[in-house]
Amino acid sequence: MAATRRRGTGTNQEAVRRHNLATLLGHVHHSGGVSRAQLTERMGLNRSTIGDLVRELDELAVVSQSVPEAGLHPRAGAGRPSLDVNPDPDSVFVLAVQLGVDSMDVARVGLGGGVLERISRPTPSDRDPEVVVDVVVEMLRQLLRSAEPGSRLVGIAAAVPGVVNDATGLVRFAPNLGWSDVSFSPLLASRIGLRVPVRLGNDAELGALAEHIRGAGRHKSHLIFLSCDVGVGGGVIVEGLPMRGASGYAGEVGHQRFDNGGARCRCGNTGCWETEIGSHAVAAAVGCPDDEIDRLPEYLQPGTRVPPELRRLGRSLGVGLGGLVNVFNPEVVILGGVLRWVFPLVRDDVLDALDAWALEAPAREAQIVLPWLGGDSVIVGAAELAFTDLLADPVGVLARAEGALSTVMGA
Repeated sequence: MAATRRRGTGTNQEAVRRHNLATLLGHVHHSGGVSRAQLTERMGLNRSTIGDLVRELDELAVVSQSVPEAGLHPRAGAGRPSLDVNPDPDSVFVLAVQLGVDSMDVARVGLGGGVLERISRPTPSDRDPEVVVDVVVEMLRQLLRSAEPGSRLVGIAAAVPGVVNDATGLVRFAPNLGWSDVSFSPLLASRIGLRVPVRLGNDAELGALAEHIRGAGRHKSHLIFLSCDVGVGGGVIVEGLPMRGASGYAGEVGHQRFDNGGARCRCGNTGCWETEIGSHAVAAAVGCPDDEIDRLPEYLQPGTRVPPELRRLGRSLGVGLGGLVNVFNPEVVILGGVLRWVFPLVRDDVLDALDAWALEAPAREAQIVLPWLGGDSVIVGAAELAFTDLLADPVGVLARAEGALSTVMGA
């Protein structure tokens, strides 16, 4: 986001100042720390203006300043080194939720994107939305009780494996959870009872966001992130922006038709790609019982003997990736979820099938890689969604956040 120079009336000047304050905080948050000299260069403002903005954020207790370690930032000339501006993760944080078919994770994530604390539990067996929300609220309250005294919660966001609408908080369709038209965000907001925004996103889209900002897709304008567990979803970044579709429902790549005679998918169709490469298909390929699917990574360790069934699955993965490469022409495709363990074992099968199926030019440009954030891509993406309001208006959001935790910190 570009900075804006100050001009016009007092009202306009205030709007410009708050815009620049938000822009600067975004640079600090996404970089995890940046020098004042770098901020001056990135934002195109003079040093005194940058100094004033940093001072205001320091007074709001969202950043701190420090003398850089020797050699950390190159110096342009003589004199004192430019101070580093760092996010304060203990002062401002969000809560992130990742819902899965078999497990649920919640995390407390500080400004700067670092996961401070995380809790995992099995998803309730009946997956009833109200029961799921009650368990999530209990987990979130546990995280809140361990937060630093005086710290401020500025947002909550959840990642769901399905078709969602953030504007209404509606899970339109999540076949692997058995959900249809579930008003998830309003339900979570009412149960937790905090004066903070509760947002909702698709898991693959949020994984793509996190990897674009902090991971394997950093500095890439065109990328695809595959979230692969029981279901398969795709988050797509085009020209540096998420591709959401007309109503936010884009990216359901797991439901492209792959095999006319294939297995029945939970969406109701037959032969969807996710029935060929999802975690249940992987478990069947390596002999992992369905009731032990949480142990699937143990069956996929480096050096493990690769059965023919897993190699066939790798070829199915490669063919599907070839289709995505043909359609989207990405710079990088990032394989998340269970594919993080599958791909290293069947790399040659995947790439051979991709090369055979994809057109030569886009295939040559696309790299197939693992997520730099490991298993945290989706939950870090949910945290980025939760930080959206703070990064748009730090002053207003922090004013509203004061005292927001008073009802639960002692619960």
